[in-house]
Amino acid sequence: MSSFSSYDGTKLAYTEVGTGPRLLCLPGGPGRAAAYLEDLGRLSDTRTLVLLDGRATGHSEVPADPSSLRFDKLAGDVEALRMHLGLETADVLGHSAGCLVAQAWASAHPDRVGRLVLVTPTSRLQGGDRGDVAAIRAARADEPWYADAAEAQAALADAPPAQQQSLVRATRPFFYGTWDERTQAHAATADRQSSKRAELGFGAGIEQVDVAGLLAGLASVTAPVLVVGGERDALTGVDAVHLVAGSFPSAQTVVLPKAGHFPWVDEPDAFRAAVAPFLQAG
Repeated sequence: MSSFSSYDGTKLAYTEVGTGPRLLCLPGGPGRAAAYLEDLGRLSDTRTLVLLDGRATGHSEVPADPSSLRFDKLAGDVEALRMHLGLETADVLGHSAGCLVAQAWASAHPDRVGRLVLVTPTSRLQGGDRGDVAAIRAARADEPWYADAAEAQAALADAPPAQQQSLVRATRPFFYGTWDERTQAHAATADRQSSKRAELGFGAGIEQVDVAGLLAGLASVTAPVLVVGGERDALTGVDAVHLVAGSFPSAQTVVLPKAGHFPWVDEPDAFRAAVAPFLQAG
């Protein structure tokens, strides 16, 4: 475990895993500590993963200014980490909500982007509506957990706060391509790795974000971009992969057939086969 002081003095923690050139890894949640990224399906065989705990998560400090938890301001922590590590340009991987942070950083610092990997991103910036998610969920209707998960999903919208966490737990099979012992163990770590403070701060005041300006910045990113999705991702869907990729001048996409929202957990070999060569390309 290592740490550094970010732009406003907040002390942030990160862990380095693996060997090879550094890859800055931004977790999602929002507000989840980076431990759930594990070794990204042994991507650590060829890259040193720099797993950053966002402010108010994991081993990182709670900032003095709560507004600094908003996703676009978290981009400042990515830039501070790049500078702390002495990298001229940074290869960055974001997962889920972490893709919003990665995009905000790339938009603000296009000349500092080495290679960018966005894994199962949300298309909120691009105006996506997750319109394909219902069909992805329905396609799992013959699985034994489906009825309970679908009932919990339907109840979430109107559930009081005290019931929401238990309902979310019941929907977690939708997050994975296969609901087995491995994925259940991974899902079980979410509660202890999540920060409600960071989750709420991530989107607070989002109406103040200059989304048009942020997207314009993405259009100036000339570095290679890879957007990875899972065909069974019933959280952010597959359409989002292509919407997000379309924000860049030239981005590759890959959708892994048997994977859900955490493709390195569902299909580690396929995930590594898609991402490692992209990162190693000249």
